[in-house]
Amino acid sequence: MDWRPDRKAKKAIYKQLAEYIENRIADGTFPPDKPLPSERDLAKKLDLNRSTIVAAYDELESNGLIERTRGSGTTISKDIWGIAKKRIPSWNTYIEAGSFLPNLPVTQRIRNETVDHKLINLASGELSEDLFPMNFLREITSTRSFIGSLGYDHPQGSAILRNTLTKHVKKYREIETNLSSILITSGAQQALHLVVQCLLKPGDAVAIEDPSYNYNLQIFRSAGLKVYHLPVDKDGINPDDLLSLYKKHRIRMIFLNPAYQNPTGSLLNEKQRKAILNISSEHGIPVVEDDPYSLTSFTGDKIPTLKSMDVHGNVLYISSLSKIVASGLRIGWIIGPKPVIERLSDAKQQIDFGHSSFTQWIANDFMESENFQHHIEKLIKEIVKRRNQIVASLNFYLKNQVEFSIPLGGIHIWCKIKKDYNELQLLEESIKRGVIYVPGSTMGSKKGFVRFTFAREDEESIDKGIKRFAEALHFL
Repeated sequence: MDWRPDRKAKKAIYKQLAEYIENRIADGTFPPDKPLPSERDLAKKLDLNRSTIVAAYDELESNGLIERTRGSGTTISKDIWGIAKKRIPSWNTYIEAGSFLPNLPVTQRIRNETVDHKLINLASGELSEDLFPMNFLREITSTRSFIGSLGYDHPQGSAILRNTLTKHVKKYREIETNLSSILITSGAQQALHLVVQCLLKPGDAVAIEDPSYNYNLQIFRSAGLKVYHLPVDKDGINPDDLLSLYKKHRIRMIFLNPAYQNPTGSLLNEKQRKAILNISSEHGIPVVEDDPYSLTSFTGDKIPTLKSMDVHGNVLYISSLSKIVASGLRIGWIIGPKPVIERLSDAKQQIDFGHSSFTQWIANDFMESENFQHHIEKLIKEIVKRRNQIVASLNFYLKNQVEFSIPLGGIHIWCKIKKDYNELQLLEESIKRGVIYVPGSTMGSKKGFVRFTFAREDEESIDKGIKRFAEALHFL
């Protein structure tokens, strides 16, 4: 067998070997009438552990390509071409060939750990259930009749909900819009996917914040985009950096989270907002504004959105109820020029034939009621308590070992760890002690940072979580 493994490749060696044998079976190099080498002989010939050969043969056998019989050795399946039975597809080949990339391994690990184990969760970017307006939502479903249709709704979403949203964004976000300029989506994440898939093409250059939630997303790479980074400080991005990137790379679109940015908590100041909009209008660069947190101002200040300052129609505005009401409602929206909204709604219809009329009904009734404002006021009070707790815990358990800015809104705190450490080791040690968070490298290019989210756990659990993290850090 004239084959050698590529030890620098990300693909496991046993998978490389299994793929090689499968291809040689397909092209007739390994005929059905001759046995394959034994596990021991092949391991010796290729200078590999026998367990690697066993794993490769196991995979080939599970796919119906080979048969292993005690005393007769390993042979190619006689039924490989479906004479007596169907051949199982080589699913691993299909999985690896797909153009839609999986989440980063660390991101997958965090998700699996939070689902499968009872950890103090300082990683998840959603509210805890006790912050959901459960009583208000139960009242809607138990005392009011559902008046919508259970058939497919309008491609852009319920006209009733879109009408309510025009009033909502005018009151709370100072945005003037109309029904034809709004698309209801399954949360902000779907909105972002639609923008990337429908308005950009492979090879286009886009700019994202560094650090940012978008830094963690694979959708840009899946779409074949060239991604360039805009450093974020306490006042957000520097417009001069955007202009420089545009001149060098002809940026086609910029993605921003101006209000209490995830993960830094920074607030893009008014001067920089105006400068960004001027650059956008001068060079024709669309701005995608992701706004999950502007209603969570801890100071009571009304935060102006980029869209509210947009007089030329250059901003696509994305928001949702996930971070302020309940993530499970899956209600998000995009506001933009009518032709763009029509293009995105056509794509959404191809994917899911439109949004659930039932959850749109619940969202509409809640946003129209006075209970919405009561809920937001209560939510902010509770989040402020948790923000105060995590700040106190960081100061008590880690003292001079971390640096951070106290956020004035949102649900995240971005910490710089002063000592040198191995990021993966720290995460593993923290998980062993029962707490999980987001390592900074998944959200930015600079090393030595972590993101803690303080809306998922109560104050007691937050304190315990930071204590356990400190113990893990001291252990390294």
